[in-house]
Amino acid sequence: MDNLLKVVVGAVNIHDVIAGCDVFKAVLEKYPLVVGVCGDAGFRGMFVEFVEGLGRRCDISDKIVPKGWVVLSKRWCVECTFGWFIGRCLSKDCEISIRSEEDMVMFAHLATLFRRLCY
Repeated sequence: MDNLLKVVVGAVNIHDVIAGCDVFKAVLEKYPLVVGVCGDAGFRGMFVEFVEGLGRRCDISDKIVPKGWVVLSKRWCVECTFGWFIGRCLSKDCEISIRSEEDMVMFAHLATLFRRLCY
């Protein structure tokens, strides 16, 4: 699992690719040494062009349709992270505002980091 650099909870009428461009730009403003980003197949096209236009690398996990079940390593990190958050700290989903939901995600990630430090 990787560290979270930025959390944005957005409106449902804004596509992930458009919001992803804004989030990546905000990450680069705070962390200019970031060299790249990973995404799933939904981020192909405009997002990849945006990231590469900024001189960064964008790795998109391929949709693999094998016989049986296969773990996609980078994608699995993201899915596992969200699974831990929902199972541990975000299962009640009683946010008051967008900001409070973003803070809850950061608190859940902090709990994960503490667990990693202690074991």
